Amino acid sequence: MSQDFNRIITLLRKERGITQKKAAQDLGVSQALLSHYEKGIRECGLDFVVRVADYYQVSCDYLLGRSPDRAGVTLTVEELPEPESGRDGHFRGSVLPTLNKKLLFNSMNILFDKLNACPDKGLVGEISAYLMLAVYKMYRLLYGAYPKNSDNTFTVDKLSYRGYTNAAMQVAETRVEQLLTKEKLGGYTLRELEQLSMTGEKLAKDYPLYATSLANLVRASEERIRRMED
Repeated sequence: MSQDFNRIITLLRKERGITQKKAAQDLGVSQALLSHYEKGIRECGLDFVVRVADYYQVSCDYLLGRSPDRAGVTLTVEELPEPESGRDGHFRGSVLPTLNKKLLFNSMNILFDKLNACPDKGLVGEISAYLMLAVYKMYRLLYGAYPKNSDNTFTVDKLSYRGYTNAAMQVAETRVEQLLTKEKLGGYTLRELEQLSMTGEKLAKDYPLYATSLANLVRASEERIRRMED
């Protein structure tokens, strides 16, 4: 059984606000057995996977970690919605850069829509600064790879920009963390922060065109992180 199965079934149950006892009753197993499944202590059979998929209205591929999309969609470049792009409305290039660009653009649509509704507008500036600095750093690395590109394009010299960029990104990240604390938000209630609710189910409902892109971006990022941990 996939290592993701126990994590996903626990996530789905908690997103629905269902107790373990209630889920076990609905799925026709004991609470103790469901607890073992959720903790990864025991493996279930295929029939239980199908029951869980029907119960939470997701695909078996999603439950088994084969697809980050709840409907089990396997993405191709053509199937991704086109974000705002060039004058002709199309990205140019090979498949991998085009796919990644779409994932980034579509995920940004969700991120900035959430920021637009956030009580503290300072978050927009700090998160935008962080993202722009990341793009700036990668742009300069690519720019500097070709020796005939002039250094005069930039006001920060090539020996300093990476260190200062990393520092500026860290400052922006710290400010975001400060702004998101209860104290910095000035006593906003949980109800007033409901627009930041981002369960997989809610994202799929609110952003049917973009949620799959964000799910795939998260998956790709975490796969890279896990490789670093090995």
